Amino acid sequence: MIDVIGTDAGAPDSLPEALQALVRQADLIAAPHRMQPALKQWLKCDSSARCLNSDEPISLCQSLRALGSDQRGVVLASGDPLWFGIGRILIERLGRESLRFHPGPSSLQLAFARLGRPWQNAEWISLHGRDSAPLIQRLQQRPSALAVLTDPSRGGVNDVRRILSSSGLEASYALWLFEALGHNDERVQRLNPTQATPSDLNPLHLVVLLAEPPADPIADTLPLFGLDDGLYLQHHDRPGLMTKREVRIQLLADLQLPQQGVLWDLGAGTGSVGLEALRLRPQLQLFAVEQRSGGGTLIEANARRLGVKPAVVVEASALSVLEELPAPDRVLLGGGGRQRSELLQAVIDRMNPGGVVAIPMANVEALAELKPILDQASWAIQISQQQAYRGQPLADGTRLAPMNPVLILRGSKTKG
Repeated sequence: MIDVIGTDAGAPDSLPEALQALVRQADLIAAPHRMQPALKQWLKCDSSARCLNSDEPISLCQSLRALGSDQRGVVLASGDPLWFGIGRILIERLGRESLRFHPGPSSLQLAFARLGRPWQNAEWISLHGRDSAPLIQRLQQRPSALAVLTDPSRGGVNDVRRILSSSGLEASYALWLFEALGHNDERVQRLNPTQATPSDLNPLHLVVLLAEPPADPIADTLPLFGLDDGLYLQHHDRPGLMTKREVRIQLLADLQLPQQGVLWDLGAGTGSVGLEALRLRPQLQLFAVEQRSGGGTLIEANARRLGVKPAVVVEASALSVLEELPAPDRVLLGGGGRQRSELLQAVIDRMNPGGVVAIPMANVEALAELKPILDQASWAIQISQQQAYRGQPLADGTRLAPMNPVLILRGSKTKG
């Protein structure tokens, strides 16, 4: 039997008595190089066991396999050996039937303990020896708490900071840096976007990203349009479900916004496209409709952040309220689900002459369903696909990470 014991920085002194006894009774003890001096000092003359370096797990497994049937081995590991630790290799090469695991607190547990925050709903991702693409994709889903196991050889915390910045999410997350957790030189700090990474950064570090409402921007200092995704407040239960910056820019162009008139934003979500339209054309009347519970409050909050004022924000099914709205000159049809055909027909019936509807779609089935309706109405049609890429850090360079493609169906009504 080989006992695999998870430890903290104070091991072996900090181990419970029962586990200390297992170490002293062992015929072979394996431990990381950094733990060897403390282990040998602790053992003194109380054990005749051989002490091996566990930093080379392949050769360690050979030595463990050579133990006699009446001999016992102990492997000391950091934290939980079965969580990105040596446990996986031991199981693969020695078989789980010859192993007994005694986990210690993992770095993830220690990090959230330092924050004083429950972590049962936290997500985590490892960048050790991996490309950064999974982190980019995970951030698009806007998790409320995300632990990132950094790889110092590939950039460490700086890699995470560059990804946050290039994703436009610096304002949406608090970045906590944990160094040497459990050791005498442990350091925990929050890094603000403008704060430099410590020059004496410990290679034993990890990052925790905690979602938080972005600070209220100064509306007069914001770009006219094409705002960062992270500037918008979003639904807590559906984070990341919004029209991304690149698609917003294209939709605003396709709508060909007039100086004055009525704009319907149906299925408005966070309100991002309609609110940016108001920044471009302040004299437009925006009627934003979103049926999701809390959607109206969210859109109004985002409007205050951007310094604009919609004419009306309605929290209801679009089909139930369209007859109450003034006839539109421009329509953004972003929702509707199974009712999207009925919604588009209602838009066609109410649109003022010369009006334009822009419809972003995530799949070709929606295009096949809606295009014939515009054809039947004899509207001029344009179809395009928006496929954007964002530069993201890759080792010492930059890779282009693809975003989800969006189809845009544009219909315009003749002025006659």
